[in-house]
Amino acid sequence: MSKELRVPSLGECRFESPLRAKGRTFVGDDARILYQDEPGAESFLFERAGPRERIFFEPAETTAAFVTCGGLSPGLNNVIRSGALELYHNYGVRSVLGIRSGYSGLNPANGLEPVSLTPERVHSIHQLGGTVLGSSRGPQDPSTTVNFLEARGIDILFCIGGDGTQRGAHTIQEEIDKRGLAKSVVGIPKTIDNDVPFVWLSFGHATALEVAGEVLRGAHVEAHGAPNGIAVVKLMGRDAGFIAAGAAVVSQDANFVLVPEVPFPLEGEDGFLAALERRMQERDHALVVVAEGAGQHLFERDDVERDASGNVRYEDIGLYLRDRIRSHFRERGTEINLKYIDPSYAIRSVPAGGWDRVLADRMARNAVHAGMAGCSDVMIGFWNHKMIHVPISTAVQQTKHMPLTSDLWNAVLATTGQPDWRPPA
Repeated sequence: MSKELRVPSLGECRFESPLRAKGRTFVGDDARILYQDEPGAESFLFERAGPRERIFFEPAETTAAFVTCGGLSPGLNNVIRSGALELYHNYGVRSVLGIRSGYSGLNPANGLEPVSLTPERVHSIHQLGGTVLGSSRGPQDPSTTVNFLEARGIDILFCIGGDGTQRGAHTIQEEIDKRGLAKSVVGIPKTIDNDVPFVWLSFGHATALEVAGEVLRGAHVEAHGAPNGIAVVKLMGRDAGFIAAGAAVVSQDANFVLVPEVPFPLEGEDGFLAALERRMQERDHALVVVAEGAGQHLFERDDVERDASGNVRYEDIGLYLRDRIRSHFRERGTEINLKYIDPSYAIRSVPAGGWDRVLADRMARNAVHAGMAGCSDVMIGFWNHKMIHVPISTAVQQTKHMPLTSDLWNAVLATTGQPDWRPPA
């Protein structure tokens, strides 16, 4: 990475920001945030997000649009509402559109007419789960997309979604740049998995932990209330174990947490099944939490299938563990009462909680500031408790995992007492 990650600009900012009349505090163009803030550590510099004194787009002549893509997350409607109201009330932009059903709404062939995001339309949407615009997976042809933006006079496109969405946003900006158009694409990261690079905490994650924590508390009651009771709960988390680990710490009830970052052994004296057996002999009940992307090393696969977003389709580790646990104890002549719980989609479809509402609002408004200032191919990040500008071209090259030396994973080991299966450093 470059020592200073500069975000592309559409050009000279010729207009004074209307926020000046509202007494807003501005962020200088040279304001930077350190990637690594430990003393003496080599670091990188990100542009600090926030309102600029001068802006690129003339508000009265600007059309902006929001699109939500990929899976649901608590806080999507909060982002749409805060972004639309920031544009309308504070910048004076009167043309704000909502693209329906993800990137597919940017293809005229799909017949999905945009909606007008007036203050009246977005008034109470923050109280709802999901997204009022609808969502979908998969990209569209960038040439078709940019044709749509030109035909509708859309100057700024706000793309709300995870890594696949941001990759799509980058290809749209590349097509825009190839045509020499003065249009801005701004990414707003969305993932309950908390796995978008350069985003310390993504909106929706805290709410998902609360809901998942409640599921784990119920699963613990089920396991504790039956002779030789075992509850296996599969939570979301394809390539990062933040949800499984965080929910376990929230609930304080889990005895095993299996995550993608730790290729745990299944068989043998030091394996998971032996550890579970010892737990049952000592305590007569157990709660196992497994992330959906954990344990993929246990499967032999000749081919790799991908979904519409380009993600690898993983084997179902939850059902696999359920069946292996049953057969393991059956072979030993031990009767168990096993409950398998998969609340995957339920934890992402609820309205946002308090902290996620704050975070969604901050990300949305900072995205608007970036777009109006003519930043392009930029994603809003959250780093060292500050909002930052991240080049999307840099973000889509990174993969974020849960550090196994982090306080979070150490808390999991402390609260569960499970074996430490971390690979040698």
